[in-house]
Amino acid sequence: MSTQPAPHEPQPDLVRLLDLQRAAQLAQGEPPARVRIDRIDRCIDLLVAHRNELCEAVACDFGQRPAAITRSMDILPSVLALKHARRNLRRWMRPERRGLQFPLRLPGTRARIMYQPLGVVGIISPWNFPIGLCFDPLASVLAAGNRCLIKPSELTPQTSALMQRLVAASFDAAEVAVVTGGRDVGERFAALPFDHLLFTGSPAVGRRVMAAAAERLVPVTLELGGKCPVVVGRSADLTAVVDRVLTGKLANAGQVCLAPDHVYLPREWLEDFVGRARAWVARAYPGLPDNGDYTSIVNARHYERLEALVADAINKGAHVVPVAGAGDSCSRQRRLFAPQLVLNASDDMRIMREEIFGPLLPVLAYDRLDEAIAGINTRPRPLALYYFGKDIREQRHVLTHTLSGGVTVNDVAMHYLAEELPFGGVGESGMGAYHGEHGFRRFSHARSVLEQSRFDLAGLAGSRPPYGKRLARSLAWLIRR
Repeated sequence: MSTQPAPHEPQPDLVRLLDLQRAAQLAQGEPPARVRIDRIDRCIDLLVAHRNELCEAVACDFGQRPAAITRSMDILPSVLALKHARRNLRRWMRPERRGLQFPLRLPGTRARIMYQPLGVVGIISPWNFPIGLCFDPLASVLAAGNRCLIKPSELTPQTSALMQRLVAASFDAAEVAVVTGGRDVGERFAALPFDHLLFTGSPAVGRRVMAAAAERLVPVTLELGGKCPVVVGRSADLTAVVDRVLTGKLANAGQVCLAPDHVYLPREWLEDFVGRARAWVARAYPGLPDNGDYTSIVNARHYERLEALVADAINKGAHVVPVAGAGDSCSRQRRLFAPQLVLNASDDMRIMREEIFGPLLPVLAYDRLDEAIAGINTRPRPLALYYFGKDIREQRHVLTHTLSGGVTVNDVAMHYLAEELPFGGVGESGMGAYHGEHGFRRFSHARSVLEQSRFDLAGLAGSRPPYGKRLARSLAWLIRR
């Protein structure tokens, strides 16, 4: 595939990096397991050795973000993914033998699938987990034997610049490279003729990325988030519900694609839920907005968007309940947005139509569980769904009557950490999945190989022209019920 730039196409520096990696890939061929493991080891060493610097850079970009969040939600998942790939990639790389059906099933005929590197993979990573959503998919890309170009978000410039320096110190540019820049660089990056492109971000930007990739027929994996619902059954433990939902919602101040977006709750539990939520926040984040364990909203534009969601909901009849104590517990200057519950939310409100991506939690009361299921099914497919309850039949009913990228039962977001499970969206929440062996296969080409028998199958069947009675008898015997 030619990568010579045409007018209005990617700048030469990006094209040069892509050409460099593609030439290196072609020259080396399929890298053996030891080369892949070495690359993965270098990623692990980078993250472990520079974890403090990375935490400081992310905190600088956000304004306030506890190191515990960066370590547990960015660095740890990446290290776990890299170690899982290192431990299993030799097994994943083995060719898979396949049996053959008649008439190919003849002595000496063999079939297998070889998993081979695609070549050069592009990763466009987001700002909310600027380390984890770069190195987590990179584990799959490197395990599959590919080279990689990475474009991190311009909204976390300190972290992006640090990752660029650290990667350049650990990798030759022909192996892995990070490019930084604003939206214009991102647009040119998405237009490069990669062998595969992974984008994590919003559906709106995902559409533009996919359109740019389509010009080059570049296959894409899109991780796009969405409004992840929580369904609370009457068999659930409400104390556990409040604890786990708010832990997942308020981590990173709700700036998580897997964060609970809204909660469906039995109507008679609503008042109790609100009271328990207030008590939980008072214990977990005392003294907001001065609590150092809370995370800032990434920038003023996103802070103002959350304010607009609240104002729109109130204007349309919602009851907004601060759960952090005083109603004025926001700090605009430091972009610390206090957690709030939104009651009586309706479908005409922006908060029920847009992904919230902040510490606002609509709580929707239902009388019958099917009302919650109907509400979920009127919206685009979410990245995740969460069910709380001990009723197995009810759990099965919820899961078989809804569709989402993934599910965690009696907790939130924990399926993301399971490297043995594919992670990805469906419909508007994305396409394609990675993690573990699923990621290895996502960034590999499953190449079919058939070794023909010494027997002359075409001659035996009479399938060479001139066609005669032998072929007619063969086809009549094969084409039957």
